[in-house]
Amino acid sequence: MTTPPRTLAEALRARDDESLAGLLRARPDLLNPVPGDITQLATRAGTRASVVRALEHLDRFALQTAEALAVAADPAPYETLLGLLTGDGRDDGEHRDDAGAAISDALPGALATLREQALVWGEDERLRLVRTAREILAPSPQHASPTGLGPTVAEATSGMSPGRLQEILAAAGLPATHDPVSAVTALAALFTDRARMGELLDSAPAEALSVLDRLVWGPPYGEVTPNPTPPVKWLRDHGLLLPVSTRTVVLPREAALHLRAGRAHRVPEPRPPAVEAVANRDPQAVDSAAAGQALLAVNTVEELLKSWNGGGPPILRAGGLSVRELKRTATALEVPEPVAAFWAELAFAAGLLASDGEADERYAPTPAYDDWAELPAQDRWTHLATAWLAATRTSGLVGGQDAKGRALSALGPELDRSAAPEVRHRVLALLAALEPGTAPDPETVLARMRWERPLRGASVSAGDTTDLRSRIALWTLNESELLGITGRGALATHTRALLDAGPAEAAALLAPLIPEPLDHVLLQADLTAVAPGPLERPLADMLSALADIESKGGATVYRFTPGSVRRALDAGQSAADLHAFLAAHSRTPVPQPLSYLIDDVARRHGHLRIGAASSYVRCDDEAVLNEILADKRSVTLRLRRLAPTALAAQVDPASLLEGLREMGYAPAAESAEGDVLITRAGARRTPPRTAPVPVPEGPPVPDATLLGAAVRAIRAGDTAATVVRKDAPESPGATAAAPGSLPRTTSAETLATVQAAAMTGSALWIGYVNADGAASQRVIAPVRVEGGFVTAYDHTADEVRTYPLHRITGVAELADDQTT
Repeated sequence: MTTPPRTLAEALRARDDESLAGLLRARPDLLNPVPGDITQLATRAGTRASVVRALEHLDRFALQTAEALAVAADPAPYETLLGLLTGDGRDDGEHRDDAGAAISDALPGALATLREQALVWGEDERLRLVRTAREILAPSPQHASPTGLGPTVAEATSGMSPGRLQEILAAAGLPATHDPVSAVTALAALFTDRARMGELLDSAPAEALSVLDRLVWGPPYGEVTPNPTPPVKWLRDHGLLLPVSTRTVVLPREAALHLRAGRAHRVPEPRPPAVEAVANRDPQAVDSAAAGQALLAVNTVEELLKSWNGGGPPILRAGGLSVRELKRTATALEVPEPVAAFWAELAFAAGLLASDGEADERYAPTPAYDDWAELPAQDRWTHLATAWLAATRTSGLVGGQDAKGRALSALGPELDRSAAPEVRHRVLALLAALEPGTAPDPETVLARMRWERPLRGASVSAGDTTDLRSRIALWTLNESELLGITGRGALATHTRALLDAGPAEAAALLAPLIPEPLDHVLLQADLTAVAPGPLERPLADMLSALADIESKGGATVYRFTPGSVRRALDAGQSAADLHAFLAAHSRTPVPQPLSYLIDDVARRHGHLRIGAASSYVRCDDEAVLNEILADKRSVTLRLRRLAPTALAAQVDPASLLEGLREMGYAPAAESAEGDVLITRAGARRTPPRTAPVPVPEGPPVPDATLLGAAVRAIRAGDTAATVVRKDAPESPGATAAAPGSLPRTTSAETLATVQAAAMTGSALWIGYVNADGAASQRVIAPVRVEGGFVTAYDHTADEVRTYPLHRITGVAELADDQTT
C-alpha cells in the first residue's frame, strides 16, 4: 500500500518524469534557475510570486475549485469539495440538476489542472491547497475571500472574551461551557446542523433575515453603531454576526454556507461560455472584403511612410509623437487619430519606421522599408500581419495615462503590454473555431476571454479591477478588421492559413484576391487623372510626384496643379519627360489644358536661381528682379541688389525659395557650381534598424529538450540529497555532516575512499565546490584516479566528468547501490 504524501515535496517526488515535465511546462518560472532537487522545486513552487502567476493562468472553473478548497477544511475530501461547488440539495431554483451534473463532470479536469501545476496535492481523501494559495484565496479576519465568505467561527472569535461566548451560547439555546474551545466548537456545530440552524432562523425577525440576505453572498462585513437596531442586535446576540472590531461585524463562514445551501459560489461556471454568431456570411464575400482591406492597409502604411520620406515629425523628449503631429498625420491619412496611431505603431513594429538617430531626432523610414516596398502586395501584407501578431506594442493605449498620470503618446516607450500577443492569438483561435463566414458577437468573445483568464489584468491581492485582457481583446477585433485579418467581422481564409501554415501559404491564398497592378491612368480635361485600380510601382511613384491625391477608394483621383508640376521639375524631370510620360501611360489623349500647364510651369521654372550667400537670387532678366524688389511681400526676405542680375537676402535658401514661390514665381535652387539642385523624394533613411523586440510575458515556455534535461538534473540532485549514506569512519580530521550539508573528510580519507571505490566500482556521495565557489552534492562512480584528478560517471549530470580532488570537500559511501 502506497503511503500518502505528507508534504508537497513528497508528492512531487512521487510523480513520474512526464508529470514533472508538465509542471515545468505549465510554470516555466520554476526553471529559472533549474532547482537542485525536488525539495527546492517544491519550495519555489510555493513562493507567493510563483503562485500568483500560476493562479493568473487558471480558467474560471479551476480558479473556483481552488477558491472552494481555500474555504474548506485542510485537508478536505473530494466529496466536501464537490459539495461546496454543487450545494447540499436545498436549492432555490437557480442551481438546477443539470448544473450539478456539469460540475461533477468538470471537477476532475479542474482538479487535475491544479494538481499538474502543484497548486493542489494529496489523494482524493486528503486534498490540500498549497499554503500560499490558501493565504491568497482564503478569507481572514481582515478580508473576505473571492467567494464572498468570511472567516470561520473559530477565526472570528479568537479574541472574544469567555463571558461573551457564554452569552452567545445562552441566546442560541446551547449549554454553557467554561472551555472557550468547546464553546466555539458548539457554536460552529449549530451553524452546520441543518435542522437546528433552520429552527434558529425560523425564530429570527423578518428584518434580521433581510440583513442576512444582504451579507450572505458578500461582502460578509457590516458596520454597526454603538446602539445597533433590534434586528442587528438579535443577530449579534445569537452569534450570527460576530464582532471584528468595535464598529464592524462579520457573518461567519459556517452560517453563510448554510444560508447559501452549501455553495461556495453563487454561480459556478464549469463550462466555458460559447462564442455566439451575430451573422453568417458568404465565405467568398468575407475573403473579398478582407482582401480589399488588406490592400488598403498596405497602401495606407506606404502612404504614411512616403509622407515621412524627407524626414518625419520630431520625437518628443520623453519619446513618441506629440498630439499635434498625430493630428496632422491623421488628417493626411484621412482617418481618426486612434487609427492613425495604429498605422504608425504597426509600421514601427514591422521595422519599417524608426528614429533617425540625429541630434534633432525625427522619425523616418528604415532601409527595410525600401525592401518591403518592392515586394508584391500579398507579401507586404503578410509581413505586416506577422509583425502585428507578435508585437507587444498596444496602440489602443494611446491617449490614456500611465500609472503616474502622464499621457501615453503614439510610438512612445510605455505602450508595450506583454499579454498582447497571447490575447491576439487566442481571439483569432476562437474565431478560427467557428464555421467559415461566421461573424461572432464581440460580447461573447469577451465573455469567453474573461472565463479563460479571470485574473489576467487584475492583481490577485490588490483587487485591481482593470481588465486589460478584455480591452486588448476588443482592440484585437477592431484592428483585425482594419488590417484585413477579418472581413465583415468573420475570419478570412488567408488568415486561417497564416495561423496554421505560415506567411507563404497565406500570401498564396491572398494573391488571387488582390487586383493586378495597372500600367495606365485615365487623364481628364479638368486637370485630373483617374487610376481605376492599384498602379505599378514606377507609375505610382512618378504620378505621386507629378500630381496630388484628391480622393481615394476603389479608384484614386489625382489632381495636377502648378505646385505638383513644379515638384516633378524639382525632381529632375523636364517638360518633354513629363509629356512623354503622360502620353505613354494614359488610355485617353492628353488634355490640352494639362499640356499648357506643364509648358507654362516649365517655362518659368528655374528662371530664378537661389543660392547661399546667406542666400541670393540670380536672374538674367533685370525686369524680373526689379519686380521682386518692388513687391511689398518681399520685405520679409530683406533683399538688396548686388548686381543688375543678382539680389542678396538675409534668410536661408530654403526660406527664400519658399517665399518666392508664395509670391508666384518658380525659382530653382542651385549648387555652388551653378548647377540646378534636384530634389528627389525618399532620400532620407535611418541607419539600419531592427524591428523592436516584443517584451516577453514571463519566462519562455521551455522546449522538450530543455524539459528533459531539467527533469534529469532535478532527479539526480534529489538522489544526491536523499541518498542513504554510511557514516564516515571516526578520525581526528573528519567532521560529521548534518542532513543536507556537504560531507567533510580529510584529504587522505577522500583519496583513499575514492581509490577504493574505483577498484570496487561502487558509487560515492561527494561534496564539490567549483571554480566559481558554488557548492553542490553529487553521486559519482569513480573510474580512474590519477594526477590529483578523479574521472567518474556523475549520476547527477548523467555523464562522465573529471574532478580535481582538492575541490572535493568530502566523501561518503552509500548504504547500498542506490543509483541503479
